[in-house]
Formats: sequence, structure tokens, C-alpha cells
Amino acid sequence: MGKLLCESSPTVAETLSPSPPLLTWQDATKIPPPPCLDSPGSPDQGGENPWNEVRGLEDQQRRCLQNLYTRGVFWKKKDDPAALGTTFRLSHGGDVEADGNCLFTASRTAMGLSKVGARELRQRTVRRFLEDYAAEAPAEKEAVDAAIRHLYSPDLKAGWGIHVVQEVKLLARKADREILDTAIQELLDLGLQRENAAESIYKERCIAVNDASSWAKYMSISGSPEDEYDIITLQYTEEGLLTVDENRGGHAAAFGDDFAIGSLSTEFGREIFVVQAHGLDAMVDEDNCIFFLPHHPRGQMNETPFFLFMKGTGWCGAGADHYEPLISHPAPLVPQEKAAFVL
Repeated sequence: MGKLLCESSPTVAETLSPSPPLLTWQDATKIPPPPCLDSPGSPDQGGENPWNEVRGLEDQQRRCLQNLYTRGVFWKKKDDPAALGTTFRLSHGGDVEADGNCLFTASRTAMGLSKVGARELRQRTVRRFLEDYAAEAPAEKEAVDAAIRHLYSPDLKAGWGIHVVQEVKLLARKADREILDTAIQELLDLGLQRENAAESIYKERCIAVNDASSWAKYMSISGSPEDEYDIITLQYTEEGLLTVDENRGGHAAAFGDDFAIGSLSTEFGREIFVVQAHGLDAMVDEDNCIFFLPHHPRGQMNETPFFLFMKGTGWCGAGADHYEPLISHPAPLVPQEKAAFVL
């Protein structure tokens, strides 16, 4: 799952760094090529366009995505003037379960990591984030913490010009759930309503996701019984508390955010391009309904990029909070000037 930033502040903007300009549709040390992937197979040049069979697409989205397969996207390493570049045809890598782990499930498929599970990929991402955070200067650490607070412990006095509902994330230790239930029941016995009692106890006794350390605990949660914590979600409207998701079964997983994607990119030394395809609800014309959102590794780039697919929604120009894999097939006979997109 993905969480996009739709509200800006100087601290958040500084932390996430300015995004490169959105890439536009094009009319008309060398990195090794990607290995052949087990599934799905290489495209049949004479066969039917694989996007024809993908479910849940509007006609506008489907036509643009078919073009990414037919003409491909051209990529070259930016910091190597001698790099020749490669054109990739992009096809859909299959459906991914909407269980909160889709960023990691889709990424392992897109990278062809058949022997690495989504939970292991999540753990590697968290470790990389903590290593990079530890190496930052104090000012950069403070900016990262502020951005995390903005995402998961927002100031409920602000932001209502953009958001209808805002969420606060809390972490409850699985071993403490019985104690928390007892404390909530004591407030119920005093006459408090269930949601108000739960809000009070969870805010008092659970961990707020408001800095790098708590983010690492949060992003480690895959919805597995092996997790140390459960995610508690408090939802608010401008009028006050709306709902409390107590996640009684402990199945909720932490959705992958921009910090997770950046750390994943650094862990493998590969650019990650999130491909958003917008339909008619976004009120954009067909020539501009595809966006490539790049995420760059912090260190050396070791391999070619990989691609993730997100169906766009019209609200706030955001995605649908669900990632699916894209399989990139090298197309060496397609030159840069013939590619549909230049990255």
C-alpha cells in the first residue's frame, strides 16, 4: 500500500527533497541488462498486447498502457554520459493481494526475487532506513522526524483544507493487549462510550508513530502473528473522533510510504519508477494520463530500474494506495526517438 503526501510544509518539503519534474509523453560504467524473469515470460513480439487482459482499467488508461508495451520507455543512467541506455517494454506482472504488504510483494515480483519473501524485503527496507538515518546530520534527522509526524501523528488543528479525514497511527504491543482491554473496560464501567474510552487508553499507553525509531517499528509490521506490535488507527474529522480501528485480529500491515520506497531503492541500488495511470476521474486528457514518479537510491546505482504500477484516482492527484508489479522487457531494437516515454 502506498501513502502519498498531499500537504506540504517547509520541513516536509526539505526532508523529502524536491521531486524531479513530471516526465511528459514523447511523440515520436555500464549497467548489466536485467536477467530473464521466471514469471511472467518475455513478450511475444507478434502476440496480443498483454494490457488487453488486465482487469479494472478504463479505456483511456488501457490505451496509454498498451503504448508503454508497444513502444516502450527509454532509460539511461543519468550520471554516466557514456551510457547507451535501454528501452523497456512494460507489461503487467499480475494481481497483488491488498493486505498492506503490496509494495513489498509487488517489488519482489518486479525484481524477480523468487527466493525473497515480502516480509524479508520489508525487514531489509527498515534496516536500510535506520542505517541511513543514523548517518544523517542532526538537522536532517530532525527533518525526517518532522515528516514522519506529519504523516502519522498530524496536528489535528490543521490540514482540514485538504483532508476530510485524518488518521493517527499508534502501536500496541501484542503482549499488552489484555492489559489495554482491562483498562478500557474500567473506563466503560465509569460510563464512557467505547470509542472515547479506547481513544483515551490507546493515546496514553501506546507508541505514537512520530519519529524514525517508531517509524521503524511501524513499518516492520506485516500483519503476521510474528509481529511485535499491532497497529491502532484513530480517525478524525474536523469535528472530532470518527472511529477507532482496534485491529483486534492483528492483521493490519503498515502501508509502504515514500520513506520505504526510497530505502528499498537504496537497498538494491536501483531506481524505482511508480507508474500512475489516471482515468477520466482525474480530468486529464489522454496524452497526459501517465505519470512516472522516480525514486533514486542514495548511493551507487548498481542495476537497471524496476517499475511499479498504481492506478491513479482523481482526488488530490493521488494514487489508489495499491501497488502492482510491472515487468520490464528489454527492447534493444527500439531507439530512444521511437519510445513512448524518455525517463
